[in-house]
This record gives sequence, C-alpha cells and structure tokens, in this order.
Amino acid sequence: MKKLTIYTLATIFCANIAYAASPKVLGEYGDWIAYYYRDNSGPVCYMASTPKKDEGKYTSRGDIYVVVTHRPNEKSYDVVTVNAGYTYKPAAPVKIKIGASTFGEDDLFTNGGKAWAVTSDVDKKIVNAMKRGSRMIIDGTSSKGTLTKDTYSLDGFSSAYKAISNKCK
Repeated sequence: MKKLTIYTLATIFCANIAYAASPKVLGEYGDWIAYYYRDNSGPVCYMASTPKKDEGKYTSRGDIYVVVTHRPNEKSYDVVTVNAGYTYKPAAPVKIKIGASTFGEDDLFTNGGKAWAVTSDVDKKIVNAMKRGSRMIIDGTSSKGTLTKDTYSLDGFSSAYKAISNKCK
C-alpha cells in the first residue's frame, strides 16, 4: 500500500514538469523511496516519504508527503519540499522539528499547499538534521485555520539520500 501511495505522489510530483519521463525507483530504504528521471534540463533525483501519523481536526486532506530533490544540471541539491495536503493559511508559520533542531517562520515559507526553505543553506541544515534524526514532526495551519501535526519516520533517510546523491552527482 505504501509503495502505491509513494508511486502516486511521485507521479503527482512529476506531473508539474512540462516534459518528464516516468520516474524509475532507485530503491526502497526503510520509510523512504528514491527515484530518478530525466527532464528537459537533465537528470533529476529525489526521495519521498509519507507521514507515519497525521493529526488534526479536518474532514478531508489531500496527499501528504516530503520530497528531497537534486537537479545537478541546475546546481540545485537538497531542496526540501513539504506537501501539506491542503492550502496553507497565508503568513501562518510552518514548523519542522527533528531531534533538537527546529526550523520555523524565519526558515520556511509557503505557497499554496507546499512549504520550502527560504535558502539553500536552510535546506542543507534540514537535510543534515534528517540524516541524524529518527523522526521529523511538521506542524502547519490550513487556510481554514486547522492545525495539523505530521510525524515522519527518518528510517532509511540516509540510505535513500546516498542513492540519489550517487545517481545525481
């Protein structure tokens, strides 16, 4: 079931790209799956996971996942994308907690249903914390004011990261 869900989100992630071949699975690593495809700009490697637990008083929610992407031809590495499964409330902070590391309103921004780091340095700090951590908690607020808390396992993160880094050097 999880593989189907991850493959579905991989297809959704790639659907936003004008020309992209179907992603190929590089491997499944614990709770993370690594992928590879080529688009007009060259190779793209990414890894994705869905939360082990999603909490909040909502009646429905779309796909929830986190992706880490490398695009070597664009010299873009470690780009962390959070897909909340809803539209974020404008100006409401998103918080990522990994062990003792916390990333909040000074580190993240939202647009629609996604959140990103404000700089590539923050992306790298988040990825480094994910490599060391065992779980990641993401708190957000929907456009309707609903508070959510998504808990991700980081089991297999480092191995999946190594796979995408080796494929997209």
